[in-house]
Amino acid sequence: MEKRQAKRRIVLVPLPVQGHVTPFMQLGKALYMKGFSVTVVQGHFHQVSSSSQQHDFPGFQFITIPESLQESEFERLGPIEFMMTLNKTSEASFKDCIGHLMVQHGNDISCIIYDEFMYFSEAAAKEFKLPSVVFNTSSATNQACRTFLSKVNAEKFLANMEDHEVQDKVVENLHPLRYNDLPVSGLGPVERVLDLCKEAVKERRAFAVIINTVSCLENSSLTWLEQELGIPVYS
Repeated sequence: MEKRQAKRRIVLVPLPVQGHVTPFMQLGKALYMKGFSVTVVQGHFHQVSSSSQQHDFPGFQFITIPESLQESEFERLGPIEFMMTLNKTSEASFKDCIGHLMVQHGNDISCIIYDEFMYFSEAAAKEFKLPSVVFNTSSATNQACRTFLSKVNAEKFLANMEDHEVQDKVVENLHPLRYNDLPVSGLGPVERVLDLCKEAVKERRAFAVIINTVSCLENSSLTWLEQELGIPVYS
């Protein structure tokens, strides 16, 4: 009997922000060195430059999908509304993209690795029955905080955060973090930050999470996440 050939193409879906694109491209290089073919799906906003594609990532395939958001929208909407709108406008075109890729590469796609804030990718993974992996480009502790925030009651949380005594309390199971340490400021209204955390986790059906960290620095957060998420967490 003929041995089935292993699928060797990985699709990367980075968030179009420099602090997210760079770790994704580093991950892509590591996978490429392991023998995988790499396809990077990007929108019109904050693309990897054509010169960088040729000189730094010559073996990668880059695909641009249409989206209704322009670079000016990031400044107008702010980061939270931009990300939530981006997920709404990109789902259909990403499904089309994956469909074309499966035809082009003979059903050779191994999995989709997407930025935690590009959760629209899950719809395509589900439709085409492809495994998906979430890549968190920040820290494990940051991911643990967002996982916690995805489950809070927004109204109660907002009321509690007005209480200085509550702000100084340690977050349950996340010692030594205090409520005041949770990353809910600087991105927009707190209630919208909570909405984004809920949306990102709600859509998640990934079989693993990769976090841009090292276990010797964040072992407790990595262990907590693996127990909380119920799927493997790699660093």
